[in-house]
Amino acid sequence: MVLAVDIGNTNIKIGLFDVNGKLAKSFKMSTDVKRTSDEYVALLLQLLNHSKIDEKSIDGAIVSSVIPQLDYTFTNVIKYCFGVKPLIVGVGVKTGLAIRYDFPRELGSDRIITCVAAAKQYGAPLILVDFGTATTFNVVNERKEFVGGAITLGLKSTIESLANCTAKLPNVELETPKKAVAQSTGKAIQSGVIYGTVGQVKYMIDRIKRETGLLNAKIIATGGLSHIIYNVEPLFDYIDRELSLKGLYEIYTQNI
Repeated sequence: MVLAVDIGNTNIKIGLFDVNGKLAKSFKMSTDVKRTSDEYVALLLQLLNHSKIDEKSIDGAIVSSVIPQLDYTFTNVIKYCFGVKPLIVGVGVKTGLAIRYDFPRELGSDRIITCVAAAKQYGAPLILVDFGTATTFNVVNERKEFVGGAITLGLKSTIESLANCTAKLPNVELETPKKAVAQSTGKAIQSGVIYGTVGQVKYMIDRIKRETGLLNAKIIATGGLSHIIYNVEPLFDYIDRELSLKGLYEIYTQNI
């Protein structure tokens, strides 16, 4: 089996792919740079044991990380648990996408791995909207070239920023209110953040299409909060929350 690890700012997604390339199991743990290698070893083995997966069955691994401090930690964790050296997604690793970016080293591997999976599974051109800690817009043209995109605050990050940067605004749950015009502060925040994000996403998709000429691009969403936007307005052709893990496996197969 192949172990795929996607280290994000909030969560670490872990997937296990069988010999046929099928995602057999996936789970998450919270991201914490203060955890030691030993703590991550214990957590990982506990998750595997709970899923009745023998660690000896894992003979390959790949890691994508947006937190450099954890690259070394997880390299050691995987070596200790499974006796394999993981492939780390970065500059020089084959992805199947040509990167058209002014400073490729600045490009987060999380944006690439999801685009790799989306292009393989749904075809290019595409506009991929990833609703994570940040919301990112990622564009792949018909030649499978990553040509750039945009980054803004995520849904939860926006609510947390309002609470942290103001004296009286509360931290509210991410629930869609029935009306845009709210009669309470909590629902007003929910309205502004959720309905405002829907408007932002609609505008960005339209503008990206006009700027790039990719008028027939598939619109794909990923990330755990994508359903909140889709339930307000179905802006996406596909929603696939496992794109990051699928992309990691695809990159692994290209580099072994």
